[in-house]
Order: sequence, then C-alpha cells, then structure tokens
Amino acid sequence: MPTITEPKLISGNANRTLASAIARRMSMHRGMSVGLVDARVERFNDQEIFVEVFENVRGEDMFIIQPTSRPANDNLMELMIISDALRRSSAARITAVIPYFGYARQDRRTKARTPISAKLVANLLTEAGIERVLTMDLHAAQIQGFFDIPVDNLYASPIFAIDIENQFRGRMQDLLVISPDVGGVARARELAKRINAPLAIVDKRREKAGEVAEMTVIGDVTGKTCLIVDDICDTAGTLCKAAEVLIENGATEVHSYITHGVLSGPAVERVTKSVMKSLVITDTIEPTESVRGAANIRIVPTAPIFAQAILNIWNGTSVSSLFDTETLGPIYEGLYTRG
Repeated sequence: MPTITEPKLISGNANRTLASAIARRMSMHRGMSVGLVDARVERFNDQEIFVEVFENVRGEDMFIIQPTSRPANDNLMELMIISDALRRSSAARITAVIPYFGYARQDRRTKARTPISAKLVANLLTEAGIERVLTMDLHAAQIQGFFDIPVDNLYASPIFAIDIENQFRGRMQDLLVISPDVGGVARARELAKRINAPLAIVDKRREKAGEVAEMTVIGDVTGKTCLIVDDICDTAGTLCKAAEVLIENGATEVHSYITHGVLSGPAVERVTKSVMKSLVITDTIEPTESVRGAANIRIVPTAPIFAQAILNIWNGTSVSSLFDTETLGPIYEGLYTRG
C-alpha cells in the first residue's frame, strides 16, 4: 500500500464554503497548499445523486466534509455515495466530517411505534464505508454510542468562551449564562465554568411540539447581561420567548450563543424583531443570505478547530486537547482585534 503523505479533503454540496475555509486553514498549518479533491457531485434529472472523483485516492487518508443539514436526506445521501465512491477507489481510510449531524434530535423513542432515526443513520454511515466520524455539539452525547466506529465530538463552548471574552471585555462580572431548558443545563454549565459566570435556567413546558405553553425563570437575572446557550436554533420560537421572559424578569440585555443555526421558517424574522441584542451562531450549517443580512445575527467560524482536529486525527494525536481554551486560543488568534 502506498505511503499516506497528506490528508485529503473532499466536499459535498452541503457547505462548500466551510470546506474551502478548512482547506485554507490546513494550508496555513501545513505550510503547503491543501485543496479539495477534484470531484463532481451532481443530480440527474430525476434527482438521483451521482459522484465522480477525478483524482487518484488509492491508499489515501480521506476526509469528507458534509453536514447533514437541510435538505437533510439529500445531504445524507451525498455523504454516503461519496464514501462509497472512495471505498471502491481503494482509499486507505474514510473519515466523515459532519459539522452538523442531522437526525440527532431523534435519539430515543418518545412514544410508542416511533423510530430511533439517529441510530439508523449511524448504521447507514458505517455500512457506506465510513470508518471514523468528526462532528460538533451532538444534540445528545449518547449518539456516539450508536456507532461501532470512533466518533470525535468537538465542542463549541471553547470557541464561544473566546468570543465572549472579547465581546464583553470589561463587563464579564455582569454576565449570567442561561440554559433555555432543564435538559441543556450541562451544556450551559460547561460554558459558565469557562467564563467564570453564574448559571440560571428557563424552565419551559410544551403543550405540543413547536409550541411553548409556559416559561419560568429559575434564578435571579435582575440587572444581568444574560447569555442563552443551546446547541440548535430551529424556528427560534422558544429562543425569542425565553429572551422576552428574561427581560420581563429584570435582565438588562439578552444575547444567545447557539452552535447550529438551523433557522428554518420564520426564524430569521423572529430573531430580528426580538428583544435579543445578538444571536451568535457558528457556520456548521451554510448560512442563508437572510441570515448573513440579519443585523443582530453574527457568525463565528469553525474552520480553525475542524482543520486542527483533522490534522490531529491524521497525525494520530489527541483531539480532546482542542476542548481547552488555552489550546484553542492560539488557533483563533488574529480573529479578534483588541481595543
């Protein structure tokens, strides 16, 4: 088998902007050009997906960059078909870099006669020839156990901590981290520990999916700058309602830090009209033009952490080292200008 000399990246159509940014970042780290493998991922007239790889990948360490965001089924099929093409082309190892793992909210049976779709997706990816998965902020940590292959789950909290320390310099003592529900307390606590801030909870009760019947603030938010922390913002109904409740309970400002900006339906309009001063999301999902144009939505990049994680996997070194703000700080150096 030929010697593996460099990691090789290939991208589907889900988020080519992020894939190109990861390649540029890896070029900086390597001191040599790292580009995306030349390939075409197209659709026939009946919407069947076709993949053709134009470069030799025999014996190579391949990384497919493809979030399974909207349209989830199309992007998932692209990922699996790319993997199949690489496997049949004798790639040495195939790692799926899935910044946003779709179907993650279907991680358990909530009612009788319902699927566990996240487990099904894990099985499909493994059968397609994927040997390792790299993702960010899985909705439920137990999804890692659905795979019989290694799964590296990166966290956005170190990135958010760096951003917060720069955006709220001189006001850190006024910050209060908010979990928008009881289930997200662990995630919110993780960020609160990183920025040395207290924690409060907004307890919500749903009558049915997509609707919030009642919200109660657990903790004193009076005079505080509140930072709502969550992994997914879909229609933004819960998020905007939580911001209103916090202001009604005496908060001076409300900002939100959400890893995956799904932002479907009326989400962008809701956010722009809400009392939130800012919504900060990452680029794990390709932002739409309306998201980019929203005055109070800001996007922080994930290319630096994904590029380093890919290099660590390729080198056989620790990925968990990227969980530390001290390790991640130099990687994000230059993105913020000190005043």
